[in-house]
Amino acid sequence: MKCPFCGHDNTRVIDSRPSDENNSIRRRRVCDECKMRFTTYEKVETIPLIVIKKDNNREPYDRTKIEEGVLRACYKRPVSVNEINRLVDCVEAELFAREEREVPSAVIGELVMNKLKDLEAVAYVRFASVYREFKDISTFMDELKKVMEKDT
Repeated sequence: MKCPFCGHDNTRVIDSRPSDENNSIRRRRVCDECKMRFTTYEKVETIPLIVIKKDNNREPYDRTKIEEGVLRACYKRPVSVNEINRLVDCVEAELFAREEREVPSAVIGELVMNKLKDLEAVAYVRFASVYREFKDISTFMDELKKVMEKDT
């Protein structure tokens, strides 16, 4: 590992531990030349994922799109940022566990809805109303009935 301070090639790991989210390794290093310390994070490289949109266009997978959708659905709801991050982490883990290079956006939407259904009912209905593009009140009410049946 090259030292970010002096550019010397010889650095040593002096401490290594999992990061807070357990999805990477945090390493403290010291440069043998200038003695400066710095931190690096090691993360498993995943295969590039392509999302197939409804119109059959393809675009690179972007985690922030899921985060933004879930944040909008959870707006003014009692859901913490940590819970949202865990939900997105779970969805992402399931996507990458499929080991497919392309995934339809419908699959991602369904995964998010299933996780939101267990997390917060109002957020679930908000997400579903946008994702499923409810055309009228009856389709919206049908979805609400499903949620209410689950809670009883």
